[in-house]
Amino acid sequence: MSTLSYLLLGSNLGDRAARLARARAYLAASAGEIVEASAIYETAAWGVEDQPDFLNQVLAIATTLAPDALLAACHAAEQQQGRQRVLRWGARSLDVDILLFGNEVIATPTLTVPHMALPFRRFTLVPLTEIAPQLVHPQLHQTITELLAACPDPLPVWLYKPGNE
Repeated sequence: MSTLSYLLLGSNLGDRAARLARARAYLAASAGEIVEASAIYETAAWGVEDQPDFLNQVLAIATTLAPDALLAACHAAEQQQGRQRVLRWGARSLDVDILLFGNEVIATPTLTVPHMALPFRRFTLVPLTEIAPQLVHPQLHQTITELLAACPDPLPVWLYKPGNE
């Protein structure tokens, strides 16, 4: 039996769009079937603002992996792209976050699902709203559309136009 999970891909170093494409291929081969993918969006960096703009994309993936195994696949995709964890919210070749894992609420030392920042980051909510607008957050009991409408994040999010690398 598979679990429908939502992942956020992000990159702001090098050929960002190619990094997202390689991550999609890696995750499709290692984590499960990609059921749907949002468009790619661009936004200014959140947290540490003095860095290149990010490209972000949300994937809906049907996975038979347990949550910790899905996290390991996400980390492996990051490592394949040369991810180095140097500065929290710093520039990165690839970041893959588990936003939601079915309707599960998970709190372990290594994994928190739903992602705790989900309601506060427009760059996550915009692409998630595109592919799952009526999905209900399992703790807040609001749809993704409602969370986006109430999101306090002021950073603009726009559709990525290829050729901006």
